[in-house]
Amino acid sequence: MESQDASDDPGVHRGFICASFNQDTTSLSVGTKTGYRLFSVTAVDKLDCIHEGVECPDVYIVERLFSSSLVVVVSLSMPRRMNVYHFKKGTEICNYSYSNNILSVRLNRQRLVVCLEESIYIHNIRDMKLLKTLLNTPVNPSGLCALSVNHSNSYLAYPGSATIGEITVYDANNLSTLTLIQAHDSPLAALTFNASGTKLASASEKGTVIRVFSVPEGQRLFEFRRGMKRYVSISSLSFSADAQFLCASSNTETVHIFKLEQHSPNLFPSSQEEESPTWSAYVGKMFTAATTYLPAHVSDMMHQDRAFATVRLNMFGLKNICALATIQKLPRLLVASSDGYLYIYNVDPQDGGECVLVQKHRLFESSEEQEEQKEEENPEDVPPQPASQSYAATVALPSTPLSSTTLMGYSEEGGAQRGEVIPDHELAEGPVCLDDENEFPPVSNQSN
Repeated sequence: MESQDASDDPGVHRGFICASFNQDTTSLSVGTKTGYRLFSVTAVDKLDCIHEGVECPDVYIVERLFSSSLVVVVSLSMPRRMNVYHFKKGTEICNYSYSNNILSVRLNRQRLVVCLEESIYIHNIRDMKLLKTLLNTPVNPSGLCALSVNHSNSYLAYPGSATIGEITVYDANNLSTLTLIQAHDSPLAALTFNASGTKLASASEKGTVIRVFSVPEGQRLFEFRRGMKRYVSISSLSFSADAQFLCASSNTETVHIFKLEQHSPNLFPSSQEEESPTWSAYVGKMFTAATTYLPAHVSDMMHQDRAFATVRLNMFGLKNICALATIQKLPRLLVASSDGYLYIYNVDPQDGGECVLVQKHRLFESSEEQEEQKEEENPEDVPPQPASQSYAATVALPSTPLSSTTLMGYSEEGGAQRGEVIPDHELAEGPVCLDDENEFPPVSNQSN
């Protein structure tokens, strides 16, 4: 989710900047004015804050690697620097500086990807070495990209054009381009892989149609229509763990859940079907047959599936992210909103329909809200603080040459040459071993 300037919308919580779910939707990370927070979302009735980091303020990117102790943080105060922390030990594993503002970070157990406006950096997450730099990528002001959480393929998807909805699918393990997908007529707005990395969902800036493609073939599998009356800004897409469902949230009050099921209309029924014809079946078959004579865009619209289930939020125009998860053995929809709350809904996997809100959790303590209200009522009692720029204002800053911590020396392939391009970084003294070594291998000292 993009960060926001709280002054732009009265519904945005003053302490909120960004939010993201981890790769298996068991944890929620929230960037705040004072740092970041990590929550466990493995239960419906309670939301445990498992860590609060205050190493740097105004965090606009925070990403956790599954349920490990590794967390990646980027602050508005230093938007070109990525910090990697072992939050349980309270130590910094390393940090990297880049030539421009960091717009997004994606990670799995094999790769860590940093996206800038016109370049993408691919690191080996085992030792944080820079493996490849994709230079001169199409202008990508939102840092849109998706990385498969399946580290056996580590597929990376990012816009292949700034003017149309073309997707580049890149193999981040073998460092080679796989395919180009012509997904939409308009520029891309959202991308996500399913858990296995075999499906890729996309939406354009218009936000009316969501498409699902096979990976790596790039064949269109499904097409869903979110709406027809108005264009919207899709803020997140997310598959369920079994890839049977896909949810989409936007700047409207509705979250849509689509069901990925193949329809195989049979215009030539078997004798058994002919024995018990129904009027609705007859009309359905004639409707399907008629679409073959209609213009392509009309026929496509008739074949687009509508939402299987929906959620009506009590807000409009606020940024949010959604995810589908199984919590306490039941399917749930999670919505983290910039109003400072996490909403949990029940999803009926059989009949769909309107989802039921079962729990609403504060992401900020009530005492913090009271303190903020007090500051608003008594501004003269508060010492002046340096104004923090909004994310949009920070990104608008002009580019600067590579800092002294990032040395020039790209190879002809645009990748890293050991000891020349790899940015200087600070490793913690001695090997850094996470408590859950199966989730993330230990990082040892290396000289560049």
